[in-house]
Amino acid sequence: MQKELLQQFAALNSTTRAPLISEEGASFAVDLRKHKISDAEYSVLKKIVGRTPTLPELGVFSAMWSEHCSYKSSKVHLGKLPTNGPQVVVGPGENAGVIRLSGKLCVAFKMESHNHPSYIEPYQGAATGVGGILRDVFCMGARPIANLNSLRFGQRSHPKTHYLFENVVKGVGDYGNCVGIPTVAGTVSFDKTYDGNILVNAMTCGTIHEDRIFKGFATGVNNLVVYVGSATGRDGIHGASMASDSFSSATSGERSTVQVGDPFAEKLLLEATLEVLERDLVIGLQDMGAAGLTSSSFEMADRAGNGLYLNLDLVPARAQHMTAYELLLSESQERMLMCVEPGKWEALQECLKRWQLPFAIIGLVTEGGRMHIVKDGVLEVDVPVAPLAEEAPRYERPYTMPSRTYSKDTNFRAVLQKASFAELLEKAIYDNGDKAKIYRQYDHHIGNKTILGPEEEGAGLLWLHSDWAEKGEDYIGLAVSTNCNERYCAQDPFVGAAQAVAKSYRAIVATGATPLAVTDCLNYGNPEDPTVMGQIVAGIEGIGEACRALDTPVVSGNVSLYNTTDGKSIAPTPMIGMVGKHPDIRKAVPAILKTKAYIYWLRPKATEGSFGGSLLAKILDKDVTEAVPALNWKAEREAAFWIQNLVATDRLVAARDLGTGGLALTLQKMLLPHAFGGTFALPGVKGKDDQNEAAFAEYSASYVLAFHEPLTLSLNSFEHLECHLLGEAKANSNMQLGSGTFERRTAEAKALESLKI
Repeated sequence: MQKELLQQFAALNSTTRAPLISEEGASFAVDLRKHKISDAEYSVLKKIVGRTPTLPELGVFSAMWSEHCSYKSSKVHLGKLPTNGPQVVVGPGENAGVIRLSGKLCVAFKMESHNHPSYIEPYQGAATGVGGILRDVFCMGARPIANLNSLRFGQRSHPKTHYLFENVVKGVGDYGNCVGIPTVAGTVSFDKTYDGNILVNAMTCGTIHEDRIFKGFATGVNNLVVYVGSATGRDGIHGASMASDSFSSATSGERSTVQVGDPFAEKLLLEATLEVLERDLVIGLQDMGAAGLTSSSFEMADRAGNGLYLNLDLVPARAQHMTAYELLLSESQERMLMCVEPGKWEALQECLKRWQLPFAIIGLVTEGGRMHIVKDGVLEVDVPVAPLAEEAPRYERPYTMPSRTYSKDTNFRAVLQKASFAELLEKAIYDNGDKAKIYRQYDHHIGNKTILGPEEEGAGLLWLHSDWAEKGEDYIGLAVSTNCNERYCAQDPFVGAAQAVAKSYRAIVATGATPLAVTDCLNYGNPEDPTVMGQIVAGIEGIGEACRALDTPVVSGNVSLYNTTDGKSIAPTPMIGMVGKHPDIRKAVPAILKTKAYIYWLRPKATEGSFGGSLLAKILDKDVTEAVPALNWKAEREAAFWIQNLVATDRLVAARDLGTGGLALTLQKMLLPHAFGGTFALPGVKGKDDQNEAAFAEYSASYVLAFHEPLTLSLNSFEHLECHLLGEAKANSNMQLGSGTFERRTAEAKALESLKI
């Protein structure tokens, strides 16, 4: 086959060229709009190509220059994020980031969005989102060990929410379960901002040896380009462009742009890929993700500074009479592109046959940095590689930074003073209640590594017993978390984004682990709107500040823009995924109390809680003028240091970062699952009128901690924190917080009711 391809490549000058597109008539303008290419971008395209493009070339430019693939609106700002640190092995730019955990034991991880496809076709959209992020991790040579997800839906009362929720959760669960990767943590919320545009963000972590990290290079002139995996169909064509566009009410007609997943094929591809890499049978490989064969081929060639010759007649196809345009832009799932030396072709064939995977040699590596693609003896694509892969347009879009002027909302606090504590907590539990309906669809213990799973509603924790780790670290664990409070971000895009980092940080700290690094998934509206672009800039700056303050560099990520329906953008939702190292999983701290204990509240000194962007503001449907909880990096770090020391001395029996709904809901989530309650004080409350404010206000750098015995420490033990005894948790008890009382059975009923959508 190599000889035949060399002969074909040598004869390119005499090969018939595909017809160029017509630039006349109204249909030309329609074509550009369909491909999401502006007039200015088309002019640049023509200069690069040196002529009018062919239709496949127009499609290739459309995909590679899409917002989804090129980050053309955000890249200039993403450079502000911290990406370096002693723990970083591979930073942004590869399929996944990699950090060093212990010795040669590393973790590859990344978060991705599949928002638009999941709204159009929720089951397949969510399932293929899981499949895509898995491939990003295992094509680095890492074995996936954990999945996470963050899901955002419209109001429970919205007519589409039930259908979208049921099918997204089933799609996520079915795919991960079939491939055999546990889903160990995640978040879900329901808000009117997502009525017309849900969010499905998926994250995968995998373990890898530091000396066995692979990258997507197509090096070595005349080496083989090999297609591996499922045959190509017409599903997912224009997927990258669709993911870079706004919705309208008529979007339901775009189902053909959504990919169809096969998790059993993914499992075969995963195992085959890891074997191929372990045996050094390939030089480089790349997942065929967004933009399919187009993006994988251009990215591999560009990283090596080479070109490729591809013959599309050799691509395994599952539909008849597919055109070059369709074969290049299809986003059919479970596919890889590999670069192979001819001398290793026989061994590679043997491996792929044993794993029962389709495969074919479809091209060669060439000199000169150009992409030549033929179909049916016709040269369909003849373009330089670098301008498509590296030199996509970069926009410094105009933006208006959000106002950050806030004041204490006395009117809202007056409403709280008159409200019933029990009714407020009932509503809070209903809005943020039992997630069992979701996580029971996920196999979260497959692989026998999960120590803390999604039932904790905190960070997940896995045991990483590995020969690659340092001696004496036989019980180290990987803590993983994902978080974002969209209400904080709507109120203050800068602080809200920083709080998303801090919230993930606290969840990991609460297990006893040390946070190490971040992946992000930046979900925003239309960047052509200066207000939205201001939210994006503020969000990136907030993430940057938080990551620098907490020593958690950003090593991978994704940007999802144009989350807009009928001109209305979603609230800023910069989702944060974080990983950390637990020194000894035998001392892992759960977020749920399982034994009677003394309960303490750790919080920053002299800090008043806030209701800006709070759960109470949402459930009472009030526009609160207050700031979201203030950032306090010194308190965050002091709390982490203190909790980690407590874990080392085996004094903690449970810990939970104080989250949405304040102390009242955090206590309820810690106590309710195992039927605990008790009588708890509200520190600093002088009278009944202050009861609800103290119970439901939200804070930074705060934790609820449970101990076997009362603590013997002075409040002067801390520089930036204070720690208050709240009371003793007892089995089979109702909860009394200050003067507010709540029956356990009512809480249980409301929690179970919360996901009856």
